[in-house]
Amino acid sequence: MNLIVFAIPIFLTTTLLEAWLAHRRGLAAYSIPDAISSYQYGLLSQVVGAFTKLAKLGVYTLVFEAYRATTLPSDSLWVWVGALVAYDFFYYWHHRMNHEIGLLWAGHVSHHSSEYFNLATAIRQSSTSALLGWIFYLPMAVAGVFFSVFAGVLMIDLLYQYWVHTEVIGRLGWLDRIFVTPSNHRVHHGQNDYCMDTNYGGILILWDRLFGTFAEERKDEKVIYGVRTPLQSLNPFWGNMHYYIELWQKSKATPGWRAKLGVWLAPPGGWHDEASEPYEPSQFKYYDPCTPDAVKRYAVVHQVLAMLFLMHFLTLLNTLPKTLLALYAAGFAISAISLTSLLEGRANARRFEQCRVIGLGIAFAALPDWFGFSMPIALKLMLLVVMLGSAAWLSRTSFKPAALWTSQ
Repeated sequence: MNLIVFAIPIFLTTTLLEAWLAHRRGLAAYSIPDAISSYQYGLLSQVVGAFTKLAKLGVYTLVFEAYRATTLPSDSLWVWVGALVAYDFFYYWHHRMNHEIGLLWAGHVSHHSSEYFNLATAIRQSSTSALLGWIFYLPMAVAGVFFSVFAGVLMIDLLYQYWVHTEVIGRLGWLDRIFVTPSNHRVHHGQNDYCMDTNYGGILILWDRLFGTFAEERKDEKVIYGVRTPLQSLNPFWGNMHYYIELWQKSKATPGWRAKLGVWLAPPGGWHDEASEPYEPSQFKYYDPCTPDAVKRYAVVHQVLAMLFLMHFLTLLNTLPKTLLALYAAGFAISAISLTSLLEGRANARRFEQCRVIGLGIAFAALPDWFGFSMPIALKLMLLVVMLGSAAWLSRTSFKPAALWTSQ
């Protein structure tokens, strides 16, 4: 069973709790459209991972079988502890290279594209970063770490990083000196000059202290989150692909194959030594699509429904044929485009969303089972009513949001 299935209800509950705490403290830590966009990134990351994990498993297993120096017992506590520390070490270098090599940054930039820092931002995972990331962990296969142990410590490291994406937890004293904590990770997500290229650790901040990439959060300067070339979009497909497109366009315009290759291998800022212009936090403006409150509430309801469908999808990975999984995945893709377009007030977004909910409601009610799930008639009727009611509500609601830059 995929542990993410059990984690999804915790993610949703803690996100709501954090939003409530932030509101009580007067922190502008959340934008509902941004948070829903982040959840769509995470949803698509899980869906894409369903089709790529087998390949990564195969490569790790092949290296383990052919090149391992020894075989470490999978039932030893010390092997698990050592593997977790080793994984976190390699994660540090993987994460650091994500920020220092253009091709890898293209996969990682989506995680940094939110201009808010909260638990929803932790869910904002890339759909493409893992396609090359597995290379960094192959030394563990050579060392003789069974894949089951590797997969276990990977999940521990990943889930640990969830809680550090928050502004409602302040500094934690001595813990900030040893572990990655919210204070340390806030710096990593910052655009401020002192925040750039710092605090790459997953669980241990000791790696950053050891390799000279640590920066402490400053009390006298508010951290501004996001990337310096703002995305200005809620669309997770554009968020995942825009930097690849930019690199492709740059390489096409660059003469000579060495220079073309250099475009992909250069740091995100390019090959140059000249200092960049000092960043001025006071000039920052948030991207705000000016979504009406009623549409935000609508999107929250349908995002929760999408996460419930994702839980079902993840339970089917070892049972359904790939063709049916691909069909299910297409439904998630349509939902991601529709909801984020609706939040941004894109042309024809309302009609597209009406078609989506009507089609989903009819399909759920008419099919004898939903991808292997035998549905009670009451559940069929309930979802049909919800979807048809959503379509009717959309037709009666007047809204014309437009993407604007507004300061907060």
